[in-house]
Amino acid sequence: MAMTTNDLKNGMCLNLSEGLFQVQEFQHVKPGKGGAFVRTTLRNLRSGAVVDRTFRAGEKVERAYIDKRAMQFLYKEGTDFVVMDNETFEQLNITKETMAEAGNFLVDGATVSLLMFGDEVVGTELPASVELEVTETEPGLQGDRVSGARKPATLETGLVVQVPLFVEPGGRIKVDTRTGEYLTRA
Repeated sequence: MAMTTNDLKNGMCLNLSEGLFQVQEFQHVKPGKGGAFVRTTLRNLRSGAVVDRTFRAGEKVERAYIDKRAMQFLYKEGTDFVVMDNETFEQLNITKETMAEAGNFLVDGATVSLLMFGDEVVGTELPASVELEVTETEPGLQGDRVSGARKPATLETGLVVQVPLFVEPGGRIKVDTRTGEYLTRA
């Protein structure tokens, strides 16, 4: 659907000749001399690259409609992730590159929202935090009780995070999916 740059809003997706972009930020500028323009910061949905672009006010752009589908992660097949659509029960293989960082937080049965443009997966959305089991970590030493001390811990997905000294193997912790940092014990 064609629209003008005057209708831009944060989060809107555009189908430009360079690719599929999401508007991160925009500013409508009306200088004292000359025509008005719209300064934008756009994020490429396929590569994640952020670019700044300026449009003339009223310039026509193509809006892209992104469908958000809830999927259940089933298992890993080689480097691909196999997910199932919760409504149609159709299975999809998604590459490691497409999943990006989201793959570090997925365990069997977890729900993930896939951003779809037609039949193409262009991104993923996870909950703000997930609960994961600690599979391996060094034991906390007796007497080593420095405030705020941390140690590395390997989680069930293979992700390594810094945790407090009291966390032991077999324990469950909450991890922030945006930063990949330890939040609290679960």
